[in-house]
Amino acid sequence: MLTYPSPDFEAKICPPQQLADRLPALPRPLVFTNGCFDILHRGHVTYLAQARALGAGLVVALNSDASVKRLGKGDDRPINKLEDRLAVMASLACVSLVTWFDEDTPLQRILEVRPDILVKGGDWPVEKIVGYGEVLAWGGTVHSIPFLHERSTTALVEKIRRL
Repeated sequence: MLTYPSPDFEAKICPPQQLADRLPALPRPLVFTNGCFDILHRGHVTYLAQARALGAGLVVALNSDASVKRLGKGDDRPINKLEDRLAVMASLACVSLVTWFDEDTPLQRILEVRPDILVKGGDWPVEKIVGYGEVLAWGGTVHSIPFLHERSTTALVEKIRRL
């Protein structure tokens, strides 16, 4: 019986406890972003590509399933479990490494990664982005990337329910 190797992108999935060992291999300047990324859509992939273009590498931290539930997006969210969201995110060429956090904010991952560039989507005023003060204090920059495509997982789920 023919066996197939695991996809290469699986190697980009990094448990939080392995971050310290994996970070030195990533190219700098390093960009960091985070989110649920429940059902990946055009808005997400455009944003991620734009974030990556700001540096040489991109680390994405996903909310754990429990963290997504605490955000109040609905009882049935996340639609996709963490392991599936990690795999889809890791498969994107613009993503260098993907990890996760169980807390309400990604601050602990930001402190561990020490990115040169911190990024969130255009619905976040720069000063309100978690990690803003910390990243500026170590000489990094913080960006709020304007949306080019008005898409959201919540709107997508609502549309599917109406069908």
